Amino acid sequence: MSQKSRIRWLCRRGMKELDVLLERFLATAFDDLTAEEVDAFEQLLQSEDPDLYDLLAQKTTPANTMQADLIKRIGACARLR
Repeated sequence: MSQKSRIRWLCRRGMKELDVLLERFLATAFDDLTAEEVDAFEQLLQSEDPDLYDLLAQKTTPANTMQADLIKRIGACARLR
């Protein structure tokens, strides 16, 4: 299984809102990520759904600046609709 396929599987969440946001990000921006950003994205995906949703809704602060940048990029993908 390729890394992208594995990450696509991790993007399947219990919350439809997260599914939509993460799948859109994966489809439009994932291929532009550096290896370090991919690692940070995988770390984000290890979060529980409510915690990840709070991060994406900017109700909580990400653990580091790389995750903060990814949160902004995910949000930007959501606004491209």
